[in-house]
Amino acid sequence: MLTRSLLIGLAGLSLCVPALADEAPHLSIELNTTDSVEAGCRLTFVVEHNLASDLSDLVFETVLFDASGQVDRLTLFDFGSVPPNRPRVRQFEMADLACTDLSRVLFNGVNACSGEGIDAEMCNDLLKVRSRSEVEVLG
Repeated sequence: MLTRSLLIGLAGLSLCVPALADEAPHLSIELNTTDSVEAGCRLTFVVEHNLASDLSDLVFETVLFDASGQVDRLTLFDFGSVPPNRPRVRQFEMADLACTDLSRVLFNGVNACSGEGIDAEMCNDLLKVRSRSEVEVLG
C-alpha cells in the first residue's frame, strides 16, 4: 500500500516538472539591479543557460548609453565560467558613471564564448536579455 502511494505521488510529481530535454536552448542575461556606489554605478546581472556543457569563457562587448541616449562607453563584460542550468550572479562597477545617467545597456556582440561543442556564433544566436531595472537592455 505504501509503495503504491509512493509511486502515485512520484508519477504526479513528474507531471509538474518540465522536461529539460524539451526546453529550447538558451543563454539569458538579466540586468537585475543598478546600485550607486562611491566610484560610480554597480550593475548586477544574472546569467544562465541550458546548453550541454559549461561555458568556460563568456565575454560580451557591451555599450553603455547615457541619459540622453549618447554612447558613454564601450567595454567588455567578462562573465567568466557559467555552468549549465545553474544561475550565476556577476557584478560590474562602472567608474565615473552615475546610475541615474545610465539609460541603456547594449550587448553588442560576443567577444568570447567557449565550451565543449559551443562557439561564439551559437552564444550570439541564443542570447536573450531582459531587465528588472529602469535601465533598458538590448542584445
